[in-house]
Amino acid sequence: MSGAADDRVFAGAVPRLYESHLVPLIFAPYAQDLARRAAALRPVRVLEMAAGTGAVTRALVAALPAATIVATDLNQGMLDEAARIGAARPVEWRQADALALPFDDASFDLVVCQFGVMFFPAKARDFAEARRVLRAGGTLLFNTWDRIEDNEFADVVTDAVGELFPGDPPRFLARTPHGYHDVATVARDVAGAGFTATPRIETVTLRSTADSPRVPAIAYCQGTPLRNEIEARDAARLAEATDVATAAVARRFGSGPVDGRIQAHVVAVAR
Repeated sequence: MSGAADDRVFAGAVPRLYESHLVPLIFAPYAQDLARRAAALRPVRVLEMAAGTGAVTRALVAALPAATIVATDLNQGMLDEAARIGAARPVEWRQADALALPFDDASFDLVVCQFGVMFFPAKARDFAEARRVLRAGGTLLFNTWDRIEDNEFADVVTDAVGELFPGDPPRFLARTPHGYHDVATVARDVAGAGFTATPRIETVTLRSTADSPRVPAIAYCQGTPLRNEIEARDAARLAEATDVATAAVARRFGSGPVDGRIQAHVVAVAR
């Protein structure tokens, strides 16, 4: 069955659904938060890792009108979607692995990563690579989701889809997006990367809203690698899984517009 090895694969139909459903549902509010924090640092050159379809990139373009922005992602399909949408001014979109960034030492004032560090296979090494490309005095700024229990739509969808496959429940959301929530572990990995400053870690709780229960069901079941897990178990049951998730969200939050809690840790550490 699919598992951790497939958690970094955002391909096929996923990028378009990720942008249309998941970005407004959970990523856009935190993109504004990160962009506000980035603007306070007044960077000249910015590197974004794991840019996805460009939610943070577009927020950074608005918040940092004079900065040069390079947006990278491991998945070319996500960057293609980001480039298709575009930004208000030129951005360099570049495929890159966070473990081997194709940039010179000390070449950026700020490295930003929204909800990507959870996917890094060797987090201290990835943080060390970010540190390498930061100039002295620069900042690494990232966020990571808190426990799945503190992110209500993701929790409900995971439980609902798990009931379809009781012998082998898909656990992508709990395992990876919500699997890197312990702040002591995060601080240890940052220190292990060579950062000597104490990271500033703030837990930020926001609200996730959608017009109907169907939106979070499609967002998670079809717009994330949870889709890979469902289809690996039985490709013919993707629609059924989405229906089951829709019903579960409706039971918990109602059949009209829905509103759930989302929670994440925001981390900033100086080079």
